[in-house]
Amino acid sequence: MKKLMGKLEQLLEFGGTKKDITLLVISGIALIISLFDLLPLPFNAAWVAIILCGVPIILEAIIGLVTAFDIKAAVLVSLALIASIWIGEDFAAGEVAFIMQLGALLEDLTVAKARAGIEKLVHLTPQTARVINGGTEKTVAAEQVKINDLLRVLPGETVPVDGVITSGQTSVNQAVMTGESLPVDKTVGDEVSSGTVNQFGAFEMKATKVGEDSSIQRMIRLVRSADAGKAKIVSIADRFATWIVVIALTAAALTWAFSGQIIRAVTILVVFCPCALVLATPTAIMAAIGNATKHGFLVREGDALERLAKVSKITFDKTGTLTYGTPKVIKTQSVLPSVSQEELYALCASAEQLSEHPLGKAITRCYKQETGRNILPAEGFKMIPGRGVSAVVDEKAVLAGNREMLAEQNIEISGEVSLQAEKYLMQGCTVIYVTINQALAGYIVLSDTVREESAAMIDNLTNLNVQPVLLTGDHENAATAIAKQLHIKEVHAGCLPEDKLNWISSYQEKKEAVCMIGDGINDAPALKAANVGIAMGGVGSDIAVDAADIALVDDEVKELPHLIALSKRMMTTIKLNLTFSMTLNFLAIALAITGILNPVIGALVHNAGSVVVIINSALLLKWKRRKE
Repeated sequence: MKKLMGKLEQLLEFGGTKKDITLLVISGIALIISLFDLLPLPFNAAWVAIILCGVPIILEAIIGLVTAFDIKAAVLVSLALIASIWIGEDFAAGEVAFIMQLGALLEDLTVAKARAGIEKLVHLTPQTARVINGGTEKTVAAEQVKINDLLRVLPGETVPVDGVITSGQTSVNQAVMTGESLPVDKTVGDEVSSGTVNQFGAFEMKATKVGEDSSIQRMIRLVRSADAGKAKIVSIADRFATWIVVIALTAAALTWAFSGQIIRAVTILVVFCPCALVLATPTAIMAAIGNATKHGFLVREGDALERLAKVSKITFDKTGTLTYGTPKVIKTQSVLPSVSQEELYALCASAEQLSEHPLGKAITRCYKQETGRNILPAEGFKMIPGRGVSAVVDEKAVLAGNREMLAEQNIEISGEVSLQAEKYLMQGCTVIYVTINQALAGYIVLSDTVREESAAMIDNLTNLNVQPVLLTGDHENAATAIAKQLHIKEVHAGCLPEDKLNWISSYQEKKEAVCMIGDGINDAPALKAANVGIAMGGVGSDIAVDAADIALVDDEVKELPHLIALSKRMMTTIKLNLTFSMTLNFLAIALAITGILNPVIGALVHNAGSVVVIINSALLLKWKRRKE
C-alpha cells in the first residue's frame, strides 16, 4: 500500500511552476467556455478543469486519509467536488477545483519569493578550489580542501573556504555574507570568507575553516532550518481545519435532512472548506521571513517571529553588539617636549608591528589607517608576556606596555600623567604607556568604539515600547559610560555567562518576554534561555549563532527596530487573516443553509477569501516600518 501511495504522490507532481500555470490557464479557458457555452462540445468544458485541477486534489485527500488518516482541507474539497458532480453542477465542481489550485499556486509563489533572498546562498556554494602543493597547482572539489591547505584564488573566482591571505592584495565583494555594497580591500593577514567573490588581483590563502564549518555552509544551515511549520499558531490553525471538516459534514447532513434539498448541503461543503484558515498563518510567516532576509536577518524558526512580537525587554551584550568589538586608538598624548605626538605614535606603532597582542595589532592598524604612512623598521623586538613589548626603532629604545612593565623598569609615572590616564580608565579605556630611552614619553589610549547606528537604534526600540537592558562582562565604568551614551537606563556590569542567564530568568519569572542579542561564546547560554535569541552572524562565534533563533548576518544593528516592528505587524496580519477567513466561512454557511447561495456562487465567495488571505500575507514582503 505504501508503494502505491508513493506512486500516487508522484502523480501529484506537476513538474514545476510553469506547468502549474499552464494547466491553470487551460482550466480557466475551459471554465469560460462552459460558462458562456462558447463551443458546441459533446461534454461540459468544465470537465477539463475538473480533471486537470480536481483529480490532484482528490488524490491528495486519498493519500492523506490512507497513510495518516489526515482529515484536512483536501478531504472537504474532494467531497464538495464529488457532490457537485453528483447533482449535475459540473461548472461549480470545476470552479472549486480551479480556484483551489490557483490559491495553492499563489501560496507557493509567495513562499518562493519570500525565501528567494536566502536560498540563493545554496547556489553560491563554491564547487572547486586551486590547491598549491609543492609549488604545483591542482584543481580539486571544494569539499576536499583541508585545514592549513594553501590555496590560490584568481580574479572573478569565488573564495572556496574560509581562510587568511598569505600573499597578494585584492578587493573582495562580501555582499553575500555582510550585505556590503562596496568591495573591501584585502591584503596579507586579512580574513576571507567562503562564498565571497575576488574582484581583482590573485592572492594565496591558508584554509582555516572548511566543509560544513565554512561561513557559507553555516549560513546555508540556517536557511534550511527556517520552517514556518514549527510555529505554534500554525498547529492551532490545523486543529481548527480538522474541526471545521467535522462541523461542515454535520451541518451539510442536517441541512439536507431538514430542508430535503441536497444542493444546499453541497453548497455548505463548498463554502466551508477551511482553505483560507489554513493558509492564514504560514503565508504570513514566510512572507515576514522573506522581508527579514532583505534586512539582513536569517530567521531559523517561524515561531521566533511570533515570540519576538511579545517581547517587552531586549538585553544587549556590549562588545561586538553595541560596539564594533575592535579596539581603536582614540588619543595620543606626548609628555616630553622633545617628542611630538606624531613621533610618539609612529615609534609605538613601529615597536608593536610584530606583536601578537590584540592591542598591539590595533595600534599598528590604526596608525596605518589614520596616517597612511609606512611603519618604521624595528630591531631587537621582544614580547614581554602580560606587560608589553620592547624594540629599537630609529636608534631609539622603545617600550610600550602597562604600568607593571614601567614599574619593573623603574620608570616613574608622574602624578599629573597618572591623573590624566585615570580619567580614561574610568571610561573603560585601555592606556598603553610609551617610553623612549628609559624615559616616559607619553601614552596612547585605546577604546572599543560604539557603532554609529546604536544610539538611534536604542531610541527606536524604546519608541516601540521595548526596554533596552545592557548585560556585559565589562567593568562598571565602561558599561556605565556606554549606557549613558546610548540612553540605556538599566545596566548590569561584570556579568559572567551564568549572571546573564540569571538576569534573563529573573525577567521571565516576572512574566516578561525577553530577547537577548549577543555575539560571543559567553552569550550562548543567555541566547538559548531567552524567549528569542539574536546572534551577530558576521562577528559572532559559531556557538552563539547556533544557540540563537535569528542571526543578523551583516551586523547592522540599526535594523533591529524593523525586525521588532515586523514581528508585530506579522501577528496583526495573521489575526486579520484568521478573523476574515472565519467570518467569511460562517457568513457563507448561513447563506448556504437558507438557500441564498448556490454551489457556483459559494465556490467563488469561499475561494476568493483564500486569495484575499494570500495577497494580504504577501504584502508583508515589502512592508517597511514608518520612520519616527
